[in-house]
Amino acid sequence: MNTDSLGQLILTGVPGKELDSKTVKLFRRIQPGGFILFGRNIKSPAQLRKLIDDLRGLSEIEPIITIDQEGGRVSRLRLIGNEPPNAQQLRDKDDVDLIRRHGDITGRLLRVFGFNLDLCPVLDISFDDNADNSLRGRCYGKTVEQVVRNAGAFNDSMRKQGIASCGKHFPGYSAAKSDAHYELPRIDRTREQLNENELAVFRQFVDKIDSMMICHGWYPCFEAEKTPASLSRRIITKLLREELGFEGLIMTDDLDMGAILNGYGLEETIRLAIAAGNDLAMICHRIPEIENVHRILGTLPKDQIDRALGSVARFKKKMSTPAAFSEAAFRKIDNEIWELRVATLGEERAAQRSVEDGKRSPVEAY
Repeated sequence: MNTDSLGQLILTGVPGKELDSKTVKLFRRIQPGGFILFGRNIKSPAQLRKLIDDLRGLSEIEPIITIDQEGGRVSRLRLIGNEPPNAQQLRDKDDVDLIRRHGDITGRLLRVFGFNLDLCPVLDISFDDNADNSLRGRCYGKTVEQVVRNAGAFNDSMRKQGIASCGKHFPGYSAAKSDAHYELPRIDRTREQLNENELAVFRQFVDKIDSMMICHGWYPCFEAEKTPASLSRRIITKLLREELGFEGLIMTDDLDMGAILNGYGLEETIRLAIAAGNDLAMICHRIPEIENVHRILGTLPKDQIDRALGSVARFKKKMSTPAAFSEAAFRKIDNEIWELRVATLGEERAAQRSVEDGKRSPVEAY
């Protein structure tokens, strides 16, 4: 096994708005396959592009550079510009052309900064718009047909601009009654219910998206013992790979969330995640631990490592190169985001930022 390539199976967060010497040494040594950025990494347009260029400069293999840029509160780039409407607002407007515009704008916006993957669209169905499970405002539909139409319009338009997409949260997080940022939700859906609803959506996207994120939810219909989907071979390999035929990149949701930390140590988490069929292990916040993740990966069976490395390499062959950066290019796109807000929400509502219960949610808090 070539241990020099093991870092390709790690998707890591970045500590701050610029790279300090300690982080530079860590990333040079580990050579992560990808980097995920959060609000803590964003100060200004020029600073963000420099950070991304610096990350690429440290990488011997072109890295995945990703972010959660959905719309509404889950829009990291709203820290330096306008906030796009969220999926529910676009759904309620019921104008698929606006959703296509959103996908097109999002793709061009991310290319300007040097991103090559957006961790969206959300493919979950909203069974309850007010459910306290982290999905509030983030779902494109209340039915299979609505999600397929709306998320599909966004996905197609964004991908045409050269940004890869990620469907989430497989196999369907909609029925969760708690937030995986804090604890592992038990999702009591029968296989028949999942087939008719959540999985009916994902089946429509298996050949239309580039990657899939596996959620931290326990599905007793698949796993009798308490097991997160993100660590379940039955769900990832048997269901997603073999039954649904998905051939793209598969990643865990953040392994630093309470749903995982409360039940598993790091070594067990990584062993189970790769054995289950994930290609990328996502470590967003405990960044120094990627040293240990790299060590653990070196102890895993060669066939598991080779499978995951092959999947990452195939994904990377299709990644786009960054567009040229200019402040003017960003401002032009940012004006288009404002116009989209007005078209979706009206002038008065467009001027108001999205607020959820008067506090920041874990999905936007970093």
